[in-house]
Amino acid sequence: MSYSLSAPAHHELVIKKSRFIACVQPVDGRAQAQAVVDGLRREHPGAAHVCWALLAGGQSAAVDDGEPSGTAGRPMLDVLRHQQLEGVLATVVRYFGGVKLGAGGLVRAYTDSVAQALLGVEKVPRQRMVQLCPSVPYPLEGLLRREIAAAGAQLLDVRHASQVAFTLSLPEAQAAPFAARLDELASGRVAWLPAD
Repeated sequence: MSYSLSAPAHHELVIKKSRFIACVQPVDGRAQAQAVVDGLRREHPGAAHVCWALLAGGQSAAVDDGEPSGTAGRPMLDVLRHQQLEGVLATVVRYFGGVKLGAGGLVRAYTDSVAQALLGVEKVPRQRMVQLCPSVPYPLEGLLRREIAAAGAQLLDVRHASQVAFTLSLPEAQAAPFAARLDELASGRVAWLPAD
């Protein structure tokens, strides 16, 4: 099972006069992560480096931002992996203090910054969401809306045509029981359309 974070968390570390300002936060993907990093660059124009690691399936990334290759982004990404996180961005803004730390020192600094930030945040189980697209005759619209609300599903779209077509999202583990219950309640009058 993978986890996300309940909220962003921060930690600041000072090593040999260099400041390492770490943040870990949940994100939807690379576009949102890049926006966060761009915002940090604007917020910290005097920083020597804004290194980051994103663990988000096929959109994962590890960026050293001018630090020696493999000394910042990759170690940060390894911390996220070790914590079984998914959909999480780790950023570290570094203000150089004038003393070089060496490759090993940088790896430790970036690893410790992210690990310390993660100590202060709750991890939450991440659920894989799926979309269902039931279509029902108009007299069953109210029934379907009540079942969607009772299941805690998110209603994404409703289209009124010859029938009422819904698009909803719910955790993958709930999809089959929800569909079976709906089929039973509607006496087989639900048409299941392919998800977009």
